[in-house]
Amino acid sequence: MTVPVSWEAEADLVVIGGGVAGLTAARTASLRGLRVLTLSKGGPTDTSTQYAQGGIAVVAPQGDSVDSHVHDTVEAGAGLCAESAVHSIVEGGQAAVAALTDLGAVFDLGRDGQISRTREGGHSTRRIIHAGGDATGAEVQRALNAAGLPVLFGAAALRVVTGPDGVCGVVCVSDNGFGVVHTPAVLLATGGLGQLYALSTNPPGATGDGVALALWAGAAVADLEFVQFHPTVLYTPGGVGRRPLISEAVRGEGAILVDSEGHPVTAGVHPRGDLAPRDVVSRAIAERMRALGTDHVFLDARRLDGFAQRFPTITASCLAAGIDPGAQLIPVAPAAHYQCGGVLTDTHGRTEVPGLYAAGEVARTGLHGANRLASNSLLEGLVVGERAGVAAAERLGVCARVDEIAPWTLEFADRAVVQHAMTEHASVVRDGAGLAAARTRIDAAMSLVPVPDPVVGDFPTSAGAEQDPARVGSDHLHHIEDAALTLTARALLRAAAARLESRGCHTRSEFPGTVEEQRHSTAIRLDAHGRLELSTVAADFDPVPTGAR
Repeated sequence: MTVPVSWEAEADLVVIGGGVAGLTAARTASLRGLRVLTLSKGGPTDTSTQYAQGGIAVVAPQGDSVDSHVHDTVEAGAGLCAESAVHSIVEGGQAAVAALTDLGAVFDLGRDGQISRTREGGHSTRRIIHAGGDATGAEVQRALNAAGLPVLFGAAALRVVTGPDGVCGVVCVSDNGFGVVHTPAVLLATGGLGQLYALSTNPPGATGDGVALALWAGAAVADLEFVQFHPTVLYTPGGVGRRPLISEAVRGEGAILVDSEGHPVTAGVHPRGDLAPRDVVSRAIAERMRALGTDHVFLDARRLDGFAQRFPTITASCLAAGIDPGAQLIPVAPAAHYQCGGVLTDTHGRTEVPGLYAAGEVARTGLHGANRLASNSLLEGLVVGERAGVAAAERLGVCARVDEIAPWTLEFADRAVVQHAMTEHASVVRDGAGLAAARTRIDAAMSLVPVPDPVVGDFPTSAGAEQDPARVGSDHLHHIEDAALTLTARALLRAAAARLESRGCHTRSEFPGTVEEQRHSTAIRLDAHGRLELSTVAADFDPVPTGAR
């Protein structure tokens, strides 16, 4: 038996994901003559890029330098940044933004007619450019969508198929049923893993797909234990799922974090106070909430002039929740925001699997280390996305054909079980007992479902009756997302349990300090039996074998 395929296509490059990294790579590769097909399981704006508020960190023309930006990034990364990667990506920022501007992106201007810049947590100067006040990601997404690149919406990748020469295709599912794209190159640009948690700033599709696809294809992931929790999302009682972000730029413009008793939250915690790196601020908020027995703190932005004009998206979210940010305190709490680790790549998106690339949040280039510096994410997506689009041309001429797709089995726990276990035991502050409890709870809830699933149905059936392809696609999409979430959760829990220290955005309550001997990255692969296998690699580890470029 083989997986029933109802459609086939060929491409020189398949991009999985339609955000900043994916579309930048797709455009770059297309301009070089590659046939590119982008798969997006959602619609044109169902991306993390769409929701990015703060801006793009790029070296300012005056009073700033590449070295200064590198210094701030490395300091935030808590000893695990690959400094050569940081320098390489930061140095490429101005050219990447110029290319985006040439594509039609419009950034906010100051009174002097020059691009306006703000400051966010961890930055030593005002170098963050923004659009629409607090809608930078939406403007980036609009400009890239307007480029008119071919995107197959509603199509989810199930497996990256490999052979003796590396990648040879992608198996996917859509409203038209199972399909296969024959291709020598695949770029993972799937975004993050925010749906591991009950509260997140990520869209519903951020289910760790890229991490799982890479592991199933034989690639390594690293630094998964470092999940950045944004300190300030809009808190509403009983709210779950994606929560509106209250951008760090609000604090950059002068808003102050206070607790339920009106006391400053970060006083004495860090020299930069409310503009300390995000792990510091999130941890301070979590500790204050625990001390006072509350589930949120407040952001006081009442003294900011022109708040509604500078932050129209945030203002709309607050007003929808019945809060006037110009007159009332904004209730906020930390929520899962960004995965600092991911698929192990070089600064051109290459993995150790020939033909498999990754860029954007799903990738671990060495830029972020143990904690991402604010607004470095769109920077990385633009710079590494473009480089990956160029690198994919290396695979031209490689014969790529998927001759047969053997059925396989998906292993997963119910999504609610995973989210509850991760939220309770693997959030801002963790401990060994909690991490073990989360693993036990997830392992006890495991189910096995074959692909194709005879319960879901495939088409045509053995009796000759036609199944609804849309139902086949949606049901298998739900299963593949849950399988990706489960595998990603188990890998994260293993890595977090192995790191017996607190570093960056990984905090172990029983190990509050950093340990020099653990100043390394934790890489994870699947062994021949499908079991997670951990190893340690240097922060500047290059996954691409010498001579393979």
